[in-house]
Amino acid sequence: PKAVQIAGADPMMLAECAKFNVDRGAQIIDINMGCPVKKVCSSWCGSALLQNEKLVGQILDAVVAAVDVPVTLKFRTGWDRQHKNALTIARMAQASGIAMLTLHGRTRADGYGGDAEYETIAAVKAAVAIPVVANGDITTPDKAKYVLQATKADAVMIGRAAQGRPWICREIDYFLRTGEYLAPPLVAEVRVLMEDHLRAHYAFYGEFMGVRTARKHIGWYVRELAGGEEFRQRMNHLEDCEQQLAALDAFFGLQANYGERLQYGLADQKLAA
Repeated sequence: PKAVQIAGADPMMLAECAKFNVDRGAQIIDINMGCPVKKVCSSWCGSALLQNEKLVGQILDAVVAAVDVPVTLKFRTGWDRQHKNALTIARMAQASGIAMLTLHGRTRADGYGGDAEYETIAAVKAAVAIPVVANGDITTPDKAKYVLQATKADAVMIGRAAQGRPWICREIDYFLRTGEYLAPPLVAEVRVLMEDHLRAHYAFYGEFMGVRTARKHIGWYVRELAGGEEFRQRMNHLEDCEQQLAALDAFFGLQANYGERLQYGLADQKLAA
């Protein structure tokens, strides 16, 4: 299904935004009350809304009433550790007709620091009848299994761990279904995937912005591979699309020297020619 996440602090504006997207094919509307970024929270969007439960309720009611597709909610455990209100928000969401909750196991004040906690997610799961998705620090198949067992959540959501490693989702899915670990992807597969990703990126942003905004994505892809850090630094000085693509092609050509599949944990090694 096609899902669109919306963010804002005005109930009527968000209702109109939801309708706008549904009219253009969105099959799920997700409301963002989890983003901790300062520029988002400073305009009372994202997780800043957790400080105003009345406004949260108004937003939930308005968006659910505006569309005839499922509306879901992504949120955090509270504004800070002294003001955790995830249980209250979860119950409000269920009463408003929210179809599913995704809860990140940190407060807004935590940002992405420290470790996510899962006790609050477990408490929310026990308190509501709608599906609950656990989020936060799920970086491996084993961690996904642990979080599901600890929280009794219906599913897990992968966030930062998928940056540069989108296949982690299939690795986790395979492990949860079979109890076995999926082999890392083929170097040739990732080579093609990265080229497709970057060409789509350039097409969307244009060459000037595309080359610059692609650098972080490239850095994520190569960060655990042999020669990855040195390559990332060199990549930051390339100024056009074809230079980036040629450099990546050469980099992954050399990765094949370590085997047909990606070899992680070699970031401190020089890339063998």
